[in-house]
Amino acid sequence: MKQVVIAEYSVKELYERLDAETSQLAKLKLHHAVSSIENPNLIKEYRKTIARLKTEIRKRELAELKSKK
Repeated sequence: MKQVVIAEYSVKELYERLDAETSQLAKLKLHHAVSSIENPNLIKEYRKTIARLKTEIRKRELAELKSKK
């Protein structure tokens, strides 16, 4: 998922998407541990997407704090 797409989400959607991506990553890791998955690079992509989501959430939190001052 690209950063441009993530920036369009609302805060609520970001948290929902973060939960979904995190659970999907856990399932993918479990499946990979049991038997080899077809594309192991998916794990890396999910990790990057989760990092992008967390970065956007934090960026918005900091912007909100700055606007309150």
